Amino acid sequence: MILEKINTPGDLKGLNLQQLKQLAGEVRQQIIDVVSKNGGHLAPSLGTVELTIALHYALDAPEDKLIWDVGHQTYAHKILTGRKNEFCTLRTYRGLSGFPKRAESQYDCFDTGHASTSISAALGMACARDLAGEKYRVAAIIGDGSLTGGLAFEGLNHAGQLKKTMLVVLNDNRMAISKRVGALGQYLTRITTAPAYTNFEKNVWDLLGALPKDMGQPTRVMFRRLRQGFKNLIVPGLTFEELGYHYEGPVDGHDLQALIKILNRIKDLSGPTMLHVLTTKGKGYAPAESNAEKFHGVGAFDPETGDSRTQSDIPSYTEVFGQTLTELARQNPKIVAITAAMPEGTGLDIFREAIPERFYDVGIAEQHALTFAAGLAVRGFRPVVAIYSTFLQRGYDQIIHDIALQKLPVALAIGRAGLVGEDGPTHHGPFDVSYLRCVPNLLLMAPKDEQELKDMLLTALKHDGPAAIRYPRGSGFGVKLKAPQELALGRAKNLREGKAGAILGLGIGATLGLQAAGLLVSQGLELEVWNARFASPLDEEAIRDILTRHQKTLTIEENVLAGGFGSAVLELANRLGLKTEIKRLGLPDSFVEAGPRPLLLEKNGLSALGIAALAEKYFKARP
Repeated sequence: MILEKINTPGDLKGLNLQQLKQLAGEVRQQIIDVVSKNGGHLAPSLGTVELTIALHYALDAPEDKLIWDVGHQTYAHKILTGRKNEFCTLRTYRGLSGFPKRAESQYDCFDTGHASTSISAALGMACARDLAGEKYRVAAIIGDGSLTGGLAFEGLNHAGQLKKTMLVVLNDNRMAISKRVGALGQYLTRITTAPAYTNFEKNVWDLLGALPKDMGQPTRVMFRRLRQGFKNLIVPGLTFEELGYHYEGPVDGHDLQALIKILNRIKDLSGPTMLHVLTTKGKGYAPAESNAEKFHGVGAFDPETGDSRTQSDIPSYTEVFGQTLTELARQNPKIVAITAAMPEGTGLDIFREAIPERFYDVGIAEQHALTFAAGLAVRGFRPVVAIYSTFLQRGYDQIIHDIALQKLPVALAIGRAGLVGEDGPTHHGPFDVSYLRCVPNLLLMAPKDEQELKDMLLTALKHDGPAAIRYPRGSGFGVKLKAPQELALGRAKNLREGKAGAILGLGIGATLGLQAAGLLVSQGLELEVWNARFASPLDEEAIRDILTRHQKTLTIEENVLAGGFGSAVLELANRLGLKTEIKRLGLPDSFVEAGPRPLLLEKNGLSALGIAALAEKYFKARP
């Protein structure tokens, strides 16, 4: 095997074209083998194998800097940069990260995980290079989906203005996670599908190649200008050249010979250069090629068939949300669903299939999604923005300025709140309670189980103002589902009576607290358990009563302690002048690493057994 001899990217440079093609097949197979066991971003990484080989063949990493946008397509990069033997630990606890990580390798020059950051980071590195008088190359590799993000346009614009020498590789697979959307996507499609352009492009290059070497430079310049003028004629509108880039492409992203040839030709051009590369998401694995959305991010699967190994009869929170919203929207024609390029991940694919005329995928544009929702709300509609907790951070100003300030009835369905598992710290959602509970006018809820998610969704849509619901990744608790019921605003619910102390849980913290209390009965501890339901507003009447009757109270949440639900209870106790002892259990003031969600919860004390152990020690200790 050729891969056995590849320990650094420098080892690629001694291989011929046939060997490079064989290497691509071996790398692709290793990716399939490992991801089928560990799960991961299969289709994106399979689509960039040849591109990765060509980049490392033509450039000189780690001296040259490669910044991978999002970073979910970097499995081949990891294998070729000295991590092939550790690749089997991908996305495991204390194993290789599923994304670029500076602490992991000198070949990972910038941590990524969220979309649209690469061009700005690359421009910063290019400026740092020039200020320091250094000579390395800088390349940003960004997908067409990520290019829909506003941050990418900001970086493109600034780089075009500064004229810094850097390469932007546009990995165009006609998708991000789902099918790409927006005018930019339509523009790229016009470039890549216009027969007149592609045929003319080939003919001009063939003609230039056939010209005698002693042909005068003016003639060559004339033909190049003819090519450029014709391209601008048949591909109207915004072009990358007008932003200040030297544009090359599109080129087949799986043709190693063509990729290496063009990279060698353009890698030292002065100023910003855009290389447009066409790839196939899931390339080389038939199930992924035929269903790239399904295999964008997968759990363990059978590599022979592509069938999932981790199926569950209990519906996920995501499925319950998607089904419930669709049912409610059938009853209310004012309900509109919005996603930022993640219909499948948020459960809105269910809504899209049932009510497509009221479904909007805005692309990777969280800020736009929120203000777009505000515009709908101000004209009488009831928009629901489904978005992961980690990505909601990108639209914080819009939540405050465009939604909460105007008291607009926008519902935020915040999936993947808390610990998400193997995707790690770039994708965990441990901060939303802290950064949302301080926003005036915003109703903030967290369900203890999947039935309560249904109830809270109805409550949010009945509420005359902004509302947010945070819920975790994965399956629920298997409770029997019934029609949603509207909840009383700001009211907690008692789940269990007890005299030894009180547990006050938010979200799954309430359910885990109830389970822990059940385990402690045999230890002689009868604990009162409450489901807070609301992080804002708090149920001040109930909490005052709890803190007055009990000497000790334990709060539980799947959020960072700093500024979280427990902090809100402490603030309330201080304001009321109550001297009761309050202990908080939640996530630490640090970035939690990757690993299976149950393991991460256990490591952070957020399992029924872990809570029971802590509670027994806490409540039995003398005040």
